[in-house]
Amino acid sequence: MSKVKHFFTEKQSSRETLAPDATSPVPKAIPNLIIPVGDPAGIGMEVVLKAMATVNPDYQITLVGTRSLLTQAYKNLSENLSKNLSKNLALASTSNSTSRPKSHPKLANPDRLTIIDVPLEPEILREITSGVGNAASGAASFAYLERAIEATLTGEFAAIVTAPIAKSAWKLAGHHYPGQTEVLASSAGVERYGMLFVARSPHTGWMLRTLLATTHIPLAAVPTALTPQLLDQKLDLLIECLREDFGITQPRIAIAGLNPHSGEAGQLGTEEQDWLIPWLKSQQTKYPQATLDGFIPPDTLWVKPGQAWYGNLPTLDNIADNFADDLITNPASKVPQAHDAYLALYHDQGLIPVKLMAFDRAINTTIGLPFVRTSPDHGTAFDIAGQGLADPRSMGAAIDLAAELVLTKTRLNNPQ
Repeated sequence: MSKVKHFFTEKQSSRETLAPDATSPVPKAIPNLIIPVGDPAGIGMEVVLKAMATVNPDYQITLVGTRSLLTQAYKNLSENLSKNLSKNLALASTSNSTSRPKSHPKLANPDRLTIIDVPLEPEILREITSGVGNAASGAASFAYLERAIEATLTGEFAAIVTAPIAKSAWKLAGHHYPGQTEVLASSAGVERYGMLFVARSPHTGWMLRTLLATTHIPLAAVPTALTPQLLDQKLDLLIECLREDFGITQPRIAIAGLNPHSGEAGQLGTEEQDWLIPWLKSQQTKYPQATLDGFIPPDTLWVKPGQAWYGNLPTLDNIADNFADDLITNPASKVPQAHDAYLALYHDQGLIPVKLMAFDRAINTTIGLPFVRTSPDHGTAFDIAGQGLADPRSMGAAIDLAAELVLTKTRLNNPQ
Protein backbone atom coordinates (compact mmCIF):
# COMPACT_ATOMS: atom_id res chain seq x y z
CA MET A 1 0.00 0.00 0.00
CA SER A 2 1.36 3.41 -0.94
CA LYS A 3 2.15 5.84 1.86
CA VAL A 4 0.91 9.29 0.91
CA LYS A 5 1.07 12.44 3.00
CA HIS A 6 -2.41 13.43 4.11
CA PHE A 7 -2.79 17.10 3.22
CA PHE A 8 -6.55 17.59 3.40
CA THR A 9 -8.51 15.06 5.48
CA GLU A 10 -9.94 16.64 8.64
CA LYS A 11 -10.31 15.00 12.03
CA GLN A 12 -13.89 14.53 13.12
CA SER A 13 -15.42 17.16 15.36
CA SER A 14 -18.96 18.21 16.14
CA ARG A 15 -18.99 20.20 12.91
CA GLU A 16 -17.34 17.81 10.46
CA THR A 17 -18.05 14.75 8.35
CA LEU A 18 -15.00 12.67 7.62
CA ALA A 19 -13.80 11.02 4.52
CA PRO A 20 -12.48 7.55 5.41
CA ASP A 21 -9.57 7.95 7.80
CA ALA A 22 -5.92 7.31 7.17
CA THR A 23 -6.34 3.60 7.91
CA SER A 24 -8.74 3.16 5.00
CA PRO A 25 -7.28 1.40 1.97
CA VAL A 26 -5.51 3.85 -0.30
CA PRO A 27 -6.35 3.35 -3.98
CA LYS A 28 -3.62 1.27 -5.61
CA ALA A 29 -3.12 3.76 -8.42
CA ILE A 30 -1.48 6.91 -7.11
CA PRO A 31 -2.83 9.84 -9.13
CA ASN A 32 -0.78 11.10 -12.03
CA LEU A 33 0.46 14.65 -11.51
CA ILE A 34 1.85 16.95 -14.18
CA ILE A 35 4.11 19.93 -13.51
CA PRO A 36 4.75 22.67 -16.09
CA VAL A 37 8.07 24.12 -14.93
CA GLY A 38 7.14 27.78 -15.29
CA ASP A 39 9.24 30.64 -16.60
CA PRO A 40 12.65 29.18 -17.54
CA ALA A 41 14.35 32.45 -16.63
CA GLY A 42 13.03 32.29 -13.05
CA ILE A 43 13.35 29.86 -10.14
CA GLY A 44 10.71 27.43 -11.44
CA MET A 45 13.11 24.77 -12.70
CA GLU A 46 15.20 25.06 -9.52
CA VAL A 47 12.34 24.57 -7.06
CA VAL A 48 10.92 21.75 -9.18
CA LEU A 49 14.25 19.87 -9.35
CA LYS A 50 14.83 20.37 -5.62
CA ALA A 51 11.29 19.25 -4.74
CA MET A 52 11.54 16.22 -7.03
CA ALA A 53 14.68 15.08 -5.19
CA THR A 54 12.74 14.57 -1.96
CA VAL A 55 9.18 13.94 -3.15
CA ASN A 56 7.31 10.77 -2.21
CA PRO A 57 8.67 8.14 -4.63
CA ASP A 58 5.19 6.65 -5.01
CA TYR A 59 3.93 9.77 -6.77
CA GLN A 60 3.66 9.48 -10.54
CA ILE A 61 4.92 12.84 -11.80
CA THR A 62 5.58 14.14 -15.29
CA LEU A 63 7.31 17.46 -15.94
CA VAL A 64 6.54 19.71 -18.91
CA GLY A 65 9.43 21.83 -20.11
CA THR A 66 12.32 22.02 -22.51
CA ARG A 67 14.65 19.14 -21.72
CA SER A 68 17.80 20.97 -22.82
CA LEU A 69 16.99 23.88 -20.48
CA LEU A 70 16.26 21.53 -17.58
CA THR A 71 19.55 19.70 -18.15
CA GLN A 72 21.48 22.97 -18.31
CA ALA A 73 19.74 24.25 -15.17
CA TYR A 74 20.66 21.03 -13.35
CA LYS A 75 24.34 21.38 -14.30
CA ASN A 76 24.51 25.09 -13.40
CA LEU A 77 22.69 24.62 -10.09
CA SER A 78 24.91 21.67 -9.14
CA GLU A 79 27.99 23.82 -9.71
CA ASN A 80 26.59 26.83 -7.83
CA LEU A 81 25.43 24.73 -4.90
CA SER A 82 28.87 23.13 -4.63
CA LYS A 83 30.54 26.57 -4.78
CA ASN A 84 28.21 27.89 -2.08
CA LEU A 85 29.02 24.93 0.15
CA SER A 86 32.77 25.36 -0.38
CA LYS A 87 32.51 29.06 0.43
CA ASN A 88 30.57 28.33 3.62
CA LEU A 89 33.09 25.67 4.67
CA ALA A 90 35.91 28.14 4.15
CA LEU A 91 34.14 30.78 6.23
CA ALA A 92 33.44 28.25 8.97
CA SER A 93 37.10 27.20 9.11
CA THR A 94 38.19 30.77 9.82
CA SER A 95 35.57 31.43 12.48
CA ASN A 96 35.20 30.31 16.06
CA SER A 97 31.92 28.54 15.36
CA THR A 98 31.76 24.82 16.19
CA SER A 99 28.85 24.24 13.81
CA ARG A 100 29.49 22.97 10.33
CA PRO A 101 27.64 24.05 7.18
CA LYS A 102 25.06 21.58 6.01
CA SER A 103 25.43 19.80 2.70
CA HIS A 104 23.78 21.54 -0.22
CA PRO A 105 20.17 20.68 -1.13
CA LYS A 106 19.58 17.68 -3.34
CA LEU A 107 18.65 18.07 -6.99
CA ALA A 108 16.79 15.55 -9.12
CA ASN A 109 18.65 14.65 -12.29
CA PRO A 110 16.42 15.38 -15.31
CA ASP A 111 17.77 12.24 -16.98
CA ARG A 112 15.92 10.21 -14.36
CA LEU A 113 12.62 12.10 -14.61
CA THR A 114 9.64 11.71 -16.89
CA ILE A 115 9.52 14.82 -19.06
CA ILE A 116 7.24 15.96 -21.85
CA ASP A 117 9.79 17.82 -23.94
CA VAL A 118 8.55 21.08 -25.47
CA PRO A 119 11.15 22.09 -28.07
CA LEU A 120 11.60 25.82 -28.62
CA GLU A 121 12.52 27.65 -31.79
CA PRO A 122 16.26 28.42 -31.88
CA GLU A 123 15.66 32.19 -31.82
CA ILE A 124 13.51 31.84 -28.68
CA LEU A 125 15.97 29.48 -27.00
CA ARG A 126 18.82 31.94 -27.57
CA GLU A 127 16.90 34.73 -25.84
CA ILE A 128 16.29 32.82 -22.59
CA THR A 129 18.69 33.98 -19.89
CA SER A 130 18.51 33.08 -16.23
CA GLY A 131 17.25 36.06 -14.22
CA VAL A 132 15.83 37.97 -17.19
CA GLY A 133 12.12 37.67 -17.89
CA ASN A 134 11.29 38.55 -21.48
CA ALA A 135 9.08 37.65 -24.41
CA ALA A 136 11.02 34.43 -25.02
CA SER A 137 10.68 33.15 -21.46
CA GLY A 138 7.01 34.18 -21.48
CA ALA A 139 6.38 32.26 -24.71
CA ALA A 140 8.09 29.19 -23.25
CA SER A 141 6.18 29.18 -19.96
CA PHE A 142 2.86 29.67 -21.75
CA ALA A 143 3.65 26.74 -24.07
CA TYR A 144 4.47 24.53 -21.07
CA LEU A 145 1.17 25.38 -19.39
CA GLU A 146 -0.83 24.79 -22.57
CA ARG A 147 0.74 21.36 -23.02
CA ALA A 148 0.01 20.41 -19.41
CA ILE A 149 -3.63 21.51 -19.71
CA GLU A 150 -4.04 19.61 -22.98
CA ALA A 151 -2.75 16.38 -21.43
CA THR A 152 -4.87 16.81 -18.30
CA LEU A 153 -8.11 17.49 -20.17
CA THR A 154 -7.69 14.17 -22.01
CA GLY A 155 -7.80 12.42 -18.63
CA GLU A 156 -4.12 11.45 -18.66
CA PHE A 157 -3.43 13.39 -15.46
CA ALA A 158 -5.53 14.07 -12.37
CA ALA A 159 -3.79 17.23 -11.20
CA ILE A 160 -1.62 20.10 -12.42
CA VAL A 161 0.99 21.63 -10.12
CA THR A 162 2.08 24.89 -11.73
CA ALA A 163 5.50 26.46 -11.19
CA PRO A 164 5.66 30.29 -11.19
CA ILE A 165 5.40 32.40 -14.33
CA ALA A 166 5.81 36.14 -14.97
CA LYS A 167 2.66 37.89 -16.19
CA SER A 168 4.78 40.68 -17.66
CA ALA A 169 6.69 38.15 -19.77
CA TRP A 170 3.40 36.63 -20.95
CA LYS A 171 2.25 40.07 -22.04
CA LEU A 172 5.50 40.64 -23.96
CA ALA A 173 4.89 37.30 -25.69
CA GLY A 174 1.36 38.35 -26.65
CA HIS A 175 -0.57 36.36 -24.03
CA HIS A 176 -2.87 38.80 -22.24
CA TYR A 177 -4.10 36.80 -19.26
CA PRO A 178 -4.09 38.02 -15.65
CA GLY A 179 -2.47 34.75 -14.55
CA GLN A 180 -2.34 30.98 -14.84
CA THR A 181 -5.65 30.57 -13.02
CA GLU A 182 -7.53 32.36 -15.77
CA VAL A 183 -5.85 30.28 -18.50
CA LEU A 184 -6.76 27.07 -16.69
CA ALA A 185 -10.38 28.15 -16.27
CA SER A 186 -10.72 29.33 -19.86
CA SER A 187 -9.18 26.15 -21.26
CA ALA A 188 -11.48 24.01 -19.13
CA GLY A 189 -14.56 26.03 -20.15
CA VAL A 190 -15.20 27.03 -16.54
CA GLU A 191 -16.65 30.38 -15.47
CA ARG A 192 -17.15 29.52 -11.80
CA TYR A 193 -13.76 29.23 -10.08
CA GLY A 194 -11.75 30.73 -7.26
CA MET A 195 -8.24 31.11 -5.83
CA LEU A 196 -7.99 29.45 -2.43
CA PHE A 197 -4.77 29.78 -0.46
CA VAL A 198 -3.99 27.02 2.01
CA ALA A 199 -1.19 26.84 4.56
CA ARG A 200 -0.37 24.63 7.55
CA SER A 201 1.23 26.32 10.56
CA PRO A 202 4.56 24.76 11.54
CA HIS A 203 4.00 26.11 15.06
CA THR A 204 0.57 24.69 15.88
CA GLY A 205 -0.63 22.57 12.98
CA TRP A 206 -3.59 24.90 12.45
CA MET A 207 -4.70 25.33 8.85
CA LEU A 208 -5.27 28.71 7.22
CA ARG A 209 -7.65 28.85 4.24
CA THR A 210 -8.23 32.13 2.41
CA LEU A 211 -10.38 32.64 -0.69
CA LEU A 212 -10.13 35.80 -2.78
CA ALA A 213 -13.36 37.32 -4.12
CA THR A 214 -11.44 39.36 -6.72
CA THR A 215 -7.93 38.64 -7.91
CA HIS A 216 -5.67 40.37 -10.42
CA ILE A 217 -7.41 43.69 -11.00
CA PRO A 218 -6.49 47.27 -10.04
CA LEU A 219 -7.55 48.34 -6.57
CA ALA A 220 -9.66 51.13 -8.06
CA ALA A 221 -11.71 48.52 -9.94
CA VAL A 222 -12.56 46.42 -6.87
CA PRO A 223 -15.76 48.22 -5.73
CA THR A 224 -17.23 47.94 -9.22
CA ALA A 225 -16.14 44.32 -9.70
CA LEU A 226 -17.77 43.26 -6.42
CA THR A 227 -21.41 42.37 -7.00
CA PRO A 228 -23.97 40.20 -5.18
CA GLN A 229 -23.70 37.70 -8.04
CA LEU A 230 -19.91 37.47 -7.74
CA LEU A 231 -20.03 36.99 -3.98
CA ASP A 232 -22.80 34.39 -4.40
CA GLN A 233 -20.47 32.44 -6.67
CA LYS A 234 -17.41 32.70 -4.41
CA LEU A 235 -19.27 31.77 -1.24
CA ASP A 236 -20.96 28.82 -2.98
CA LEU A 237 -17.55 27.61 -4.13
CA LEU A 238 -16.01 28.00 -0.70
CA ILE A 239 -18.76 26.13 1.13
CA GLU A 240 -18.69 23.38 -1.50
CA CYS A 241 -14.90 23.10 -1.25
CA LEU A 242 -14.93 22.90 2.55
CA ARG A 243 -17.51 20.12 2.36
CA GLU A 244 -16.07 18.08 -0.52
CA ASP A 245 -12.32 18.58 0.00
CA PHE A 246 -12.05 19.05 3.77
CA GLY A 247 -15.08 17.17 5.06
CA ILE A 248 -16.43 20.21 6.93
CA THR A 249 -20.21 20.27 6.68
CA GLN A 250 -20.89 23.05 9.22
CA PRO A 251 -18.20 25.61 8.45
CA ARG A 252 -17.40 28.84 10.23
CA ILE A 253 -16.46 31.48 7.64
CA ALA A 254 -15.24 35.02 8.29
CA ILE A 255 -15.84 37.66 5.61
CA ALA A 256 -13.80 40.84 5.40
CA GLY A 257 -15.30 44.28 5.07
CA LEU A 258 -14.41 46.38 2.06
CA ASN A 259 -13.79 49.76 3.70
CA PRO A 260 -11.76 50.75 6.77
CA HIS A 261 -13.74 49.74 9.88
CA SER A 262 -16.18 48.10 7.42
CA GLY A 263 -17.46 51.56 6.53
CA GLU A 264 -18.25 52.60 10.12
CA ALA A 265 -21.99 52.86 9.49
CA GLY A 266 -21.44 54.62 6.17
CA GLN A 267 -18.97 57.22 7.41
CA LEU A 268 -15.95 55.62 5.70
CA GLY A 269 -17.65 54.12 2.68
CA THR A 270 -21.19 53.06 1.92
CA GLU A 271 -20.87 49.66 0.23
CA GLU A 272 -21.44 47.73 3.45
CA GLN A 273 -24.62 49.63 4.24
CA ASP A 274 -25.86 49.82 0.67
CA TRP A 275 -25.69 46.14 -0.26
CA LEU A 276 -23.03 44.02 1.45
CA ILE A 277 -24.86 43.63 4.78
CA PRO A 278 -28.23 42.82 3.12
CA TRP A 279 -26.42 40.31 0.90
CA LEU A 280 -24.86 38.62 3.92
CA LYS A 281 -28.22 38.32 5.66
CA SER A 282 -29.62 36.55 2.60
CA GLN A 283 -26.68 34.12 2.60
CA GLN A 284 -27.13 33.36 6.28
CA THR A 285 -30.69 32.30 5.45
CA LYS A 286 -29.52 30.32 2.40
CA TYR A 287 -26.86 28.41 4.35
CA PRO A 288 -28.28 27.70 7.83
CA GLN A 289 -25.64 25.00 8.36
CA ALA A 290 -22.84 27.57 8.07
CA THR A 291 -21.79 30.30 10.47
CA LEU A 292 -21.09 33.36 8.35
CA ASP A 293 -19.45 36.20 10.28
CA GLY A 294 -19.08 39.58 8.60
CA PHE A 295 -18.32 42.11 7.63
CA ILE A 296 -15.30 42.07 9.91
CA PRO A 297 -13.09 45.19 9.75
CA PRO A 298 -10.05 44.27 7.66
CA ASP A 299 -7.57 45.59 10.21
CA THR A 300 -8.80 43.18 12.91
CA LEU A 301 -9.91 40.23 10.78
CA TRP A 302 -6.45 38.65 10.84
CA VAL A 303 -5.75 38.89 14.58
CA LYS A 304 -7.27 35.50 15.44
CA PRO A 305 -5.71 33.70 12.47
CA GLY A 306 -2.35 35.13 13.52
CA GLN A 307 -2.85 33.86 17.05
CA ALA A 308 -3.89 30.44 15.77
CA TRP A 309 -0.89 30.35 13.46
CA TYR A 310 1.73 31.27 16.04
CA GLY A 311 0.16 29.42 18.94
CA ASN A 312 -0.64 32.17 21.44
CA LEU A 313 -4.35 31.45 21.74
CA PRO A 314 -5.09 30.56 25.35
CA THR A 315 -7.27 27.58 24.39
CA LEU A 316 -4.89 26.13 21.80
CA ASP A 317 -3.80 22.64 22.87
CA ASN A 318 -0.39 21.25 22.13
CA ILE A 319 -0.79 18.93 19.16
CA ALA A 320 2.86 18.24 18.34
CA ASP A 321 2.55 14.49 18.95
CA ASN A 322 -0.29 14.11 16.46
CA PHE A 323 1.14 16.59 13.96
CA ALA A 324 4.12 14.38 13.15
CA ASP A 325 1.85 11.46 12.25
CA ASP A 326 -0.80 13.29 10.25
CA LEU A 327 0.33 16.42 8.46
CA ILE A 328 -3.11 17.47 7.38
CA THR A 329 -5.12 16.85 10.53
CA ASN A 330 -6.67 20.17 11.42
CA PRO A 331 -7.54 20.49 15.11
CA ALA A 332 -10.36 22.93 14.39
CA SER A 333 -12.08 22.12 17.68
CA LYS A 334 -8.87 23.07 19.52
CA VAL A 335 -8.96 26.64 18.13
CA PRO A 336 -12.58 27.77 18.61
CA GLN A 337 -11.81 31.44 17.99
CA ALA A 338 -10.35 30.85 14.54
CA HIS A 339 -12.60 30.26 11.54
CA ASP A 340 -12.44 27.39 9.09
CA ALA A 341 -11.98 29.79 6.19
CA TYR A 342 -11.66 33.48 5.35
CA LEU A 343 -13.18 35.32 2.39
CA ALA A 344 -11.14 38.39 1.41
CA LEU A 345 -12.70 40.87 -1.00
CA TYR A 346 -9.54 41.79 -2.91
CA HIS A 347 -6.05 40.51 -3.63
CA ASP A 348 -3.82 42.30 -1.12
CA GLN A 349 -6.43 42.18 1.64
CA GLY A 350 -6.08 38.41 1.62
CA LEU A 351 -2.53 37.80 0.50
CA ILE A 352 -0.59 40.25 2.67
CA PRO A 353 -1.53 38.32 5.84
CA VAL A 354 -1.16 34.95 4.10
CA LYS A 355 2.38 35.79 3.00
CA LEU A 356 3.32 37.34 6.34
CA MET A 357 2.37 34.12 8.11
CA ALA A 358 3.19 31.54 5.45
CA PHE A 359 5.40 32.95 2.74
CA ASP A 360 7.36 29.73 2.22
CA ARG A 361 4.47 27.37 2.97
CA ALA A 362 1.31 28.77 1.38
CA ILE A 363 -0.19 26.92 -1.55
CA ASN A 364 -2.55 28.29 -4.17
CA THR A 365 -5.27 25.87 -5.23
CA THR A 366 -7.86 26.72 -7.86
CA ILE A 367 -11.31 25.50 -6.85
CA GLY A 368 -14.10 24.92 -9.36
CA LEU A 369 -11.98 23.25 -12.07
CA PRO A 370 -12.71 19.72 -13.37
CA PHE A 371 -9.21 18.72 -12.23
CA VAL A 372 -6.98 19.55 -9.26
CA ARG A 373 -4.64 22.51 -9.58
CA THR A 374 -2.14 23.63 -6.97
CA SER A 375 0.80 26.01 -7.07
CA PRO A 376 3.43 27.40 -4.72
CA ASP A 377 2.48 30.87 -3.53
CA HIS A 378 5.53 32.73 -4.77
CA GLY A 379 6.75 34.27 -7.98
CA THR A 380 9.63 33.83 -10.40
CA ALA A 381 12.22 35.58 -8.18
CA PHE A 382 14.37 36.61 -11.14
CA ASP A 383 16.81 38.28 -8.75
CA ILE A 384 18.01 34.93 -7.34
CA ALA A 385 17.37 32.70 -10.36
CA GLY A 386 20.07 30.15 -11.10
CA GLN A 387 22.00 30.78 -7.88
CA GLY A 388 20.76 27.79 -5.91
CA LEU A 389 19.13 29.98 -3.28
CA ALA A 390 15.44 29.26 -3.97
CA ASP A 391 13.45 27.54 -1.22
CA PRO A 392 11.56 24.49 -2.58
CA ARG A 393 9.28 23.92 0.42
CA SER A 394 6.21 25.58 -1.06
CA MET A 395 6.62 23.59 -4.28
CA GLY A 396 7.00 20.36 -2.32
CA ALA A 397 3.93 21.19 -0.27
CA ALA A 398 1.97 21.96 -3.45
CA ILE A 399 2.86 18.51 -4.82
CA ASP A 400 1.82 16.80 -1.58
CA LEU A 401 -1.42 18.79 -1.45
CA ALA A 402 -2.31 17.89 -5.05
CA ALA A 403 -1.75 14.18 -4.44
CA GLU A 404 -3.77 14.14 -1.25
CA LEU A 405 -6.59 16.22 -2.69
CA VAL A 406 -7.00 13.79 -5.57
CA LEU A 407 -7.01 10.84 -3.17
CA THR A 408 -9.49 12.56 -0.87
CA LYS A 409 -11.85 13.21 -3.77
CA THR A 410 -11.47 9.56 -4.81
CA ARG A 411 -12.39 8.36 -1.31
CA LEU A 412 -15.39 10.67 -1.07
CA ASN A 413 -16.65 9.64 -4.52
CA ASN A 414 -16.07 5.93 -3.86
CA PRO A 415 -17.12 5.27 -0.24
CA GLN A 416 -16.28 1.83 1.11
